Order: sequence, then structure tokens, then C-alpha cells
Amino acid sequence: MNGTGASAMAGRWKRRLGMAFVPAVMLGGCINVNAPDKPIVIELNINIRQEVIYRLAEDAADTIEENADIF
Repeated sequence: MNGTGASAMAGRWKRRLGMAFVPAVMLGGCINVNAPDKPIVIELNINIRQEVIYRLAEDAADTIEENADIF
């Protein structure tokens, strides 16, 4: 390419880049972020059932081993 074609291509890229920034600049003033009036509540439903069952099963196994004559 000669110098004229390269400069024309650079001019097109500058225009496209400029046109891409125009909507971003226009929307930049429209965004508002406000803190909530109420505190943020995070509910954690933790299932501890598995741990309790495991402990009970371990205790039962120990009891059976200690009292093998009963079972």
C-alpha cells in the first residue's frame, strides 16, 4: 500500500473508535449506585445433620463393640 491508503485506513479506525466511545460517554452519566436503606441479610442454611448422624453412628459402633455380649 502507498501512504495514502494507510492514512485513509487510520482515519477510518479513528472514526470507528470515536463512534464507539460516544455511547459509553453518554451512558456514563446515567448510572447511579445507591446504598440500600435496609441492612443486607445473608441467610445461611447449614445442614449439620450429616455430622450428627456420623457421630451417633460412631458412638453406636463403639457401644456395640464394648457390649458385644448384649448384641
